Amino acid sequence: MIPEIGHFALVLAFAIAICLAVFPLYGYLSNQQGFCATAKPLALLQGLALAVSFGVLMYGFLAHDFSVKYVADNSNLDLPWYFRMSAVWGAHEGSLLLWALILAFWGVAVALFSRGIPDHMSALVLSVMGMISVGFLAFMLFTSNPFVRILPFSPANGADLNPLLQDPGLIFHPPMLYMGYVGLSVAFAFAMASLISGKLDATWARWSRPWTTIAWAFLTLGIALGSWWAYYELGWGGWWFWDPVENASLIPWLVATALMHSLAVTEKRGLFRSWTLLLAIAAFSLSLLGTFLVRSGVLTSVHAFANDPERGVFILGFLIVVIGGSLTLYAIRASKVSEPGEFAWISRESFLLFNNLILTVMAVSVLLGTLYPLLVDAVGGGKVSVGPPFFNAVFVPLTAILVSGMAFGPLAKWRQSEDPRLFRPLIVTLIVSVVVGLAWPSMLDGQYSIGTAIGVALALWVAIATVVDVVKKVGLYGGVGTTLARVERGMIGMWLAHFGLALTIFGVVMVENHTEHRDLRMGVGDSQNLGSYDVRMTDLTVINGPNYVADQA
Repeated sequence: MIPEIGHFALVLAFAIAICLAVFPLYGYLSNQQGFCATAKPLALLQGLALAVSFGVLMYGFLAHDFSVKYVADNSNLDLPWYFRMSAVWGAHEGSLLLWALILAFWGVAVALFSRGIPDHMSALVLSVMGMISVGFLAFMLFTSNPFVRILPFSPANGADLNPLLQDPGLIFHPPMLYMGYVGLSVAFAFAMASLISGKLDATWARWSRPWTTIAWAFLTLGIALGSWWAYYELGWGGWWFWDPVENASLIPWLVATALMHSLAVTEKRGLFRSWTLLLAIAAFSLSLLGTFLVRSGVLTSVHAFANDPERGVFILGFLIVVIGGSLTLYAIRASKVSEPGEFAWISRESFLLFNNLILTVMAVSVLLGTLYPLLVDAVGGGKVSVGPPFFNAVFVPLTAILVSGMAFGPLAKWRQSEDPRLFRPLIVTLIVSVVVGLAWPSMLDGQYSIGTAIGVALALWVAIATVVDVVKKVGLYGGVGTTLARVERGMIGMWLAHFGLALTIFGVVMVENHTEHRDLRMGVGDSQNLGSYDVRMTDLTVINGPNYVADQA
């Protein structure tokens, strides 16, 4: 009976999503405020219904209800309770329910924290998010219902969770990644609401920017957790494996990064309005594309859930509707977008435009490399693969170009920067970065690497330039405490992000150019030399876990 409650809550959420998609939009188009006013209550009700449905599924895992097929396929009597909880999103059906719940959560957040936004605009935003919910909930109910029963003879024990997923990484990585993926729907919804209403000034960028930043932060955290998990669980090593589904998360991250910077220009100066709208559409559309790649089975990946043509066709249809509909609306309305104001070639706007162009080229390059095998196979060209050599050859130089310009943007002024003294601190920064970068490889063991020298110089270039900008702002306001109180919160986030990128570049360079690995077969008492280390296998221990037996060397 309890699983039926979860299924009923899911059906109820679907019905509410339809109402949320239709009523506020109808109210806006017919100028009936009463229908617009239903948006926030409907968003809250949908969130409640999905929370109940998700809670029931989790209860099924915790209570060992193997009459539910999804529970029987992904749990076991001996599975620890914390892995039973994370097993809820460990396979296709449950992860979709988590996706729908997080989408509802973002809708609830918009409903509760959009007091400064006009009612008609928040109603349109929630209506667009309701349309997205309709698509995902329909997909779940018709092709991927997590509450399907095994009756009348349910198994006494479950098949257990995939051993690779019995890891703390499963507890944190998918929820954080989904918070980022789905969070981009808010920026998409604001863009669509602006296009529907025809109010295409800079105001929508001011409303959308905080939501985009939060979603980007979650997506960054989710990707970082996934990299950490793959590094020790799968033993991939390196800095990025260029797995197709990994790429499917990197592509929207790159576009979302461009969107954040473009939103800043649109909000501050009213420029790049059409471009910013297009980026908002692209960021979420690419998130949906990633969902299609993971769940359709069209690409071979360790992340893929299953190869189900019916599911693949459904998601592809949904993807076409979302992308086609949004781009059609954009094509109709974009001509009405005005671009007031001008800016000099040397200005903050120009550097942010440079940032946007490079990030977009990077995203398109990774997208083409990921989809190329599909396209070749579709036209009868057979099976081909695009591996790390291609991605490294394209992505790394573009990253170097992007990083080389990052130091100028924060120091530049809006509109124009004709005063050459603004960039004088960067002369010392450049000299220090180049000298240390060239000297760094000679301090390491092994052959001198020009790649290491360039990479270290670029990392130092960004790090020192960030410190210079911080010092400049601190000196401007008269002290660290005063700065933190008066400077924009976005500025602090920018400093942290840029410095974090510098550390990442340094790590990538060291891993790429100074890693030694060998596959060895060793027995107890054997030893091997690896670099400057002596690796010795001293013993072999049998470990009896709660639901497994393992050998540990």
